[in-house]
Amino acid sequence: MNACIPPRTVAQALAQTVADHPHRNAYIDQGRSYSWQQVDVMASAWAAHLSSLGLRPGDRIGIILPNGLPWVLSYLAAAKTGLVVVGLSVRYRDAELDFMLQDSQVKAVLAPREFAGFDYQNYLAQARRRFAALEHLLWVDEGFEQALRSGAKALHEGDGPAPDDLLMIIYTSGTTGRPKAAGLTHRSQLGSALAQHAHVKAAAEDMVQLAMPLNHVGGITCGVLTMLLAGGCCELVPMFSPESVLRMAQKHPPTWLVGVPTMLTLLLMHPLLAEVDMSRLRLIVVGGSNVEPVLLQRLQQQFPGVNIMNLYGLSETSGAIAMTPWQADQQALLHSIGKPLQGAQLRVAGADGEELRSGEVGELWFRGAGVIPAYVGQQQDEEVFAGGWLHSGDLGFVDEQGLIHLKGRQKDMFIQGGFNVYPSEVEGVIASHAGVLMVAGIGVPDPVLGEVGRYYIVIRPDASVSEEELLTHCRQQLADYKLPRQLVFRTELPLTPAGKIQKALLRAEECCS
Repeated sequence: MNACIPPRTVAQALAQTVADHPHRNAYIDQGRSYSWQQVDVMASAWAAHLSSLGLRPGDRIGIILPNGLPWVLSYLAAAKTGLVVVGLSVRYRDAELDFMLQDSQVKAVLAPREFAGFDYQNYLAQARRRFAALEHLLWVDEGFEQALRSGAKALHEGDGPAPDDLLMIIYTSGTTGRPKAAGLTHRSQLGSALAQHAHVKAAAEDMVQLAMPLNHVGGITCGVLTMLLAGGCCELVPMFSPESVLRMAQKHPPTWLVGVPTMLTLLLMHPLLAEVDMSRLRLIVVGGSNVEPVLLQRLQQQFPGVNIMNLYGLSETSGAIAMTPWQADQQALLHSIGKPLQGAQLRVAGADGEELRSGEVGELWFRGAGVIPAYVGQQQDEEVFAGGWLHSGDLGFVDEQGLIHLKGRQKDMFIQGGFNVYPSEVEGVIASHAGVLMVAGIGVPDPVLGEVGRYYIVIRPDASVSEEELLTHCRQQLADYKLPRQLVFRTELPLTPAGKIQKALLRAEECCS
């Protein structure tokens, strides 16, 4: 990548990488390798096909796929033509998909006909009858393959999209449980990816097994786009399992190891790790927060001399916005998320919005590289972007070295296995059961998943409800990573005089137990 002339759109970034590294491997999918030149040709062919359906710049296409080449090609096709990709997890179920498809007003959806026991063909056929905007159902089958083999020359790319044009929508849960549509532009995604690319010194020789989902900034910006800028190679992992990642690493030794703490813990615990050549490994990136002491110790023992970095980012920052420095010491890794990346600014704000001094705890505000301008769906929250700053909802402070220390969350959100979970959303599902009177959820520590959801439940006096019945009720309405891991039945819950549940007392019980 020409550092003197940074790209202004993802299409420009791709064109530059293809020019610099046409024959280098770009992606490995299901054991097959694809060069940057091949990827570019296929992305143009897919873009031409989408255009032939009548899809025009600004139209939205939902992608419900596991990590794989079709996902990447759809993203790059959108980058070439001005379409907007709506990233939808294969873990979402009917109620979640219904809301997002309607909220985003998608005109087309690309999906498998069936995946992990879910019948997308039937669900989407019904959805098309219910949602007026949805016109085209596209399947990853022989038709998709045929589209890639034809029509590449029919694409008229013209001037392409502008830097501030919308490129991707990622749904992030809000404090009310209603998902919000984060609108990522070419400028915001490149702002984050270019800063991360420079910080980690990404190179064309780099190789990573990418298991972070592509509908998440950790997969699409921190993974796909950062490696695109470098001309490096991503091996696409459809669904994370430690064995599948390690089998891939046996054939294609990585230079990066990337994941949330749960992923890295499970990799370290797997016996196959001893059979994998990790001599090329130069960097381990721990996503989401600072690394836990036990995990850090195990990583350093297993991979002595390899650099470890913490990475912090949000959907609203399009990807990474803070990382620990190179050769960070133990204390920095254990207690901080690092410093803002190039082009980003941080304010630690008090309750009145005034900037606090070093060591004082307040809300973390960000602006600059990567920060999106606004939400784009029905669920708006102008306060989040008030005054030109992103109000993260995370509490922390900056020490004398300029390192950011997280101290907790203003909101109830917790991170279960690397996924953000908002108890209010799950509470709403549990409360919808006819036998439930009251429910309150909190996050509690877990040695493998980091945190899990514990939900305190009061059953109606005239009802009889089992734990399994409630879990079945939740499975029908929630993605698997949101499912309660602990259900605690009570006869009553602590209430304020106004009748609100006092979650602080429930957390205090957990701390003291």
